[in-house]
Amino acid sequence: MEIKTAICDDEPAEINYLSLCIRKWAKNNGISITVLSFANAEDFLTNYKNINPDILFLDIQMPGINGVELAEKIRAEYKNETVQIIFVTGYADYMSLGYEVSALHYLMKPVKEDKLFEVLDRALKKLNKIEKTVIFSSADGENIPVLTSGIMSVESFAHYSEIVLSQNSKIMKIKVKMPLTEIERVLGELSGNFVRCHRSYIVGLKHIKKITKTDVILDNDAAVPLSRRLYDGVNQAVIKFFMENRG
Repeated sequence: MEIKTAICDDEPAEINYLSLCIRKWAKNNGISITVLSFANAEDFLTNYKNINPDILFLDIQMPGINGVELAEKIRAEYKNETVQIIFVTGYADYMSLGYEVSALHYLMKPVKEDKLFEVLDRALKKLNKIEKTVIFSSADGENIPVLTSGIMSVESFAHYSEIVLSQNSKIMKIKVKMPLTEIERVLGELSGNFVRCHRSYIVGLKHIKKITKTDVILDNDAAVPLSRRLYDGVNQAVIKFFMENRG
């Protein structure tokens, strides 16, 4: 399992300490982890779309946008309800501020390693129960959160990609300003349940009904081209997926 973690704190010593503890916890649990750090909320927001962390440690008292205001932006503006937000503060008076942003926990400075490990264990359990969400920028600039499980296919065009979604028993299409190779990378990090079937197409394994020598047939009966070169890899991926998810 791979987890992306971010720390936003204006104290370098605190960032270094938390980073060391997080990596130690990940090593103890056999987890592949990425730990990114930011000295202020503005820097974090500039890079947010490329990060989209699973777990976020926020110092409450920071210059400019504080930790609570940053959490509010993440929940409201970016519509991200899945990231596990953990506030880090030196003042107990702030501990009542996180309910509206569904913070997982508060850690008091100086943070104790055993308490940090307990909170990370809780975050991991919650993440395992949550469907993965990726935020795409549509062609008109709107931020659109998409459950990876609903992605049926992605088709590449000259200047954009089109994502076909199954959502609430309806089929939707959204155009995004992202090349297919980048979408493939992002989906690969979040979920292993996608396969390239053609130079211009990615399909969700969950939505494959059957494959022929020339097409992948999705569960809405749409036919997606299947490259002869990629046939064996797609066939093996389909068999593996359904063997692992049967029942």
